[in-house]
Amino acid sequence: MIDHVLAPCPGPLPGRFQVDGGVVTDALTGLIWPRAANPLGFPLPWGEALDAAADLGRQGFLGRADWRMPNRRELRSLIDHGRRNPALPEGHPFAGVFLGWCWTSTTKAGLTAYAWNVHLEGGRTFYSRKDEERLLWPVAGTSAVLPRTGQTACFAADGRDAPCAGDGQDGALRLGAPWPEPRFERIGRAVRDRLTGLDWLAPELLPAEITDWDGALTLATAEGPGWRLPDINELESLVDAARANPALPEGLDGAAGVTAEGFWSATTSGFDAAWAFVLYAQKGAVGVGFKAGREFRVWPVRG
Repeated sequence: MIDHVLAPCPGPLPGRFQVDGGVVTDALTGLIWPRAANPLGFPLPWGEALDAAADLGRQGFLGRADWRMPNRRELRSLIDHGRRNPALPEGHPFAGVFLGWCWTSTTKAGLTAYAWNVHLEGGRTFYSRKDEERLLWPVAGTSAVLPRTGQTACFAADGRDAPCAGDGQDGALRLGAPWPEPRFERIGRAVRDRLTGLDWLAPELLPAEITDWDGALTLATAEGPGWRLPDINELESLVDAARANPALPEGLDGAAGVTAEGFWSATTSGFDAAWAFVLYAQKGAVGVGFKAGREFRVWPVRG
């Protein structure tokens, strides 16, 4: 039984963005963004960026008091992996989009002096030291569509454990749709994710081959009717931001035995069609791989 099915990360929708003065409402997620994608005009270290986002709320920026730094899934929801410079949906209304890294409020599990950031040039998601300087694109409102990231703890800028004391960290706010309990259900050779409705080949049955992208497409469909190579947002929906090595949910039976560094997705990079997006399962990062290279494994999905 599936309690509720959520989109791992939304795609284009006609009339998706509704502009009202300086704010933009994303009709697909319900989140509200400043139309100016770089409202501060300068980068900041992670801790200072968290404070700056809260200050925008206290100042009533654009008539709202609830501005904060987006978590990893919230910021990724704006990314269109088929586009570049910036990797945002065609016809988006945003202005001043800097083709660099933007902070998220989600700390990197296992390396807690680092936090996740999203690259607006090509749509990658990786982590940086919290004392490095990145841009802030604040968000307001909440989404009933995007799932939580899984992070439940808070950390100081130097990586030490910290109380979740209202500074806007992902682990304190835990925004997004909650995960069902239990999240995963074994159905024959598949593990069904009751959060998204997707069926994943059980981890112990994953093909052992390291292959190129064309081989990945073939291996995935060879599992039988309905099986295919997942897109990058489907793969990313498996990431648990509270875990590392692998960055997969504890309730996913057999996930602890997943030792592959990365898994191919069916999503071609909009930056360069010779590359495709990859989920780095140990880290939880979203990057790219050269399609002709035999570098990554396959995690078939259906549904």
